[in-house]
Amino acid sequence: MSTTQMLKGIIDGCILAIIHEKEVYGYELAERLEQYGFDSFSEGTIYPLLMRMQKEELVTSTLKKSIAGPKRKYYSLTVKGEQELQQFIVRWESLQKSVNSVLQTKGQKNE
Repeated sequence: MSTTQMLKGIIDGCILAIIHEKEVYGYELAERLEQYGFDSFSEGTIYPLLMRMQKEELVTSTLKKSIAGPKRKYYSLTVKGEQELQQFIVRWESLQKSVNSVLQTKGQKNE
């Protein structure tokens, strides 16, 4: 399984968490993801995710003036997006605990 396949379900939660910190525009979001080590996500990958999230009413967007060039679309979380982020955190913590348990058990087999 590739890293991209593993990340498909996780990236939405990470995007919601970044937007939760402060409203961002698409390119800025791509840069933030890269800073966190998600270097396989370009703007071309992120915009369809943001559009889907907007259709699902998890995020909302506002056009704002930009110092350099045309207006930018800034994304922020809706109440539904905040709730989805909290649910993601609970699911992630549970999944992380389960995976770590399996991996720790694997290491003990050779002893």
